[in-house]
Amino acid sequence: MTDNGKPSEQLVTVGRVTTVYGVRGWVKVHSYTEPMDNILQFPKWWLRGPKGWEPLDIDAGKRHGKGLIIHVKGMDDRDLAAQLCQRDIAIARDLMPELEQGEYYWHQLVGLRVISRFGGEEHDFGNVARMMETGANDVLVVRGGVDKRERLIPYLPGQFIADIDLEAGVITVDWDPAF
Repeated sequence: MTDNGKPSEQLVTVGRVTTVYGVRGWVKVHSYTEPMDNILQFPKWWLRGPKGWEPLDIDAGKRHGKGLIIHVKGMDDRDLAAQLCQRDIAIARDLMPELEQGEYYWHQLVGLRVISRFGGEEHDFGNVARMMETGANDVLVVRGGVDKRERLIPYLPGQFIADIDLEAGVITVDWDPAF
């Protein structure tokens, strides 16, 4: 599926416009990047609209308090800026920095099948529905599987995460099915 000339599978969601800031067209942005202001380094943004992804031209952005604010080129009115709120921000996948061996972006893990080999038996836990940041460590939110349960599995490679095979679409975990 293509949205406004950019194949949507080539885009990665990296943040969300949350609310307006001030009266001159600035908006607050919740960034999913780490650190949060890394989102400002990407030269071209896309905004999810009612008809798909639309290009978003940013002419200014900065940290403000505990968050970020940005200004969209040519948008100097609070009411116009309000139309951007509660919409996802994406960037082209090929703009994302290369990772070291054994490192993964969250979007690569979402959707993967999770198999546990706890106690020498194989258990199908379902798929990664989303990732969650807890402060101590990231967590896989896994739903489905044979028992249709939701599981929260700490993303701790070498401890609970035994293997990640992107090509096969499988994460192997060492996690008790009773939890």
